[in-house]
Amino acid sequence: MDVKIEPSWKEELRAEWDKPYFQRLTDFVRQEYATKQVFPPGQQIFAAFDACPFDKTKVVILGQDPYHDVGKANGLCFSVNPGTPLPPSLLNIFKEIHNETGQPMETNGDLSRWAKQGVLLLNSVLTVEAHKAASHQRRGWEEFTDEVIMRLANDREGLVFMLWGAYAARKGAFIDRNKHLVLTSAHPSPLSAAKGFFGNGHFLKANEYLESRGEKPIEW
Repeated sequence: MDVKIEPSWKEELRAEWDKPYFQRLTDFVRQEYATKQVFPPGQQIFAAFDACPFDKTKVVILGQDPYHDVGKANGLCFSVNPGTPLPPSLLNIFKEIHNETGQPMETNGDLSRWAKQGVLLLNSVLTVEAHKAASHQRRGWEEFTDEVIMRLANDREGLVFMLWGAYAARKGAFIDRNKHLVLTSAHPSPLSAAKGFFGNGHFLKANEYLESRGEKPIEW
C-alpha cells in the first residue's frame, strides 16, 4: 500500500502498510472522510510524522485523540491552528513551561515550532469524527501507534518520552528506562493538572537530558 508519509517513517514502518489491520483501518478512514466530517483534514493525518522525521526525533509527547471541534485539530497532539483559542490542557502545558522557565506565557497554540525541533507530537488515535470524542478508537490506530513507539524505543537511543496521564503511561510502559528518559505525571487536563502535572519539571528535565547527550535543547 502506498501511504503518503514522510520518507524516513515510510521506510521504518514499511512492514505495517500491508498488514490486514492497516488495510482495514485505511478502508474505514477513507469511508469516514467520504461520508462524514472528520478531523484533522485528510492531508494532515500524518502531520506529526511529516514535521518530525524518524531520525530527527528527540522528544515524544503522547496524546490520545485529535480535537473533535471544528477548526482545531492539525495533526499534532495538543496543538491547534494559529489564532485558535487555547484548549484547557494546552493552556496548562504553557503554564507549566512558564513556571519552569520564566519565559512569557505563550499564546500561539500551533506546536509545529516544537515538531521542527524534533518533538514528535503523537496522538494514539489519528482521526476522529466531528463532535464525537473517541469515535475512531479501536479501529486500528492504536496498533499502528504502538508500533511507532516500539520502533522509536528499540531502534533509537537517548530519546525523551513524555507520558502524561494513565493512558499514556500504559502505552509506553514497555520503554527501556535505561535506554531513554521516560517522564510520567498526571495529565494536563484541568481535571488532573493539580494532581501532579503542575510542578513535574518535565520541560527542563528533557532539556537537561538532551544537553547531557550533546543534543541541542528544545526551545519550548
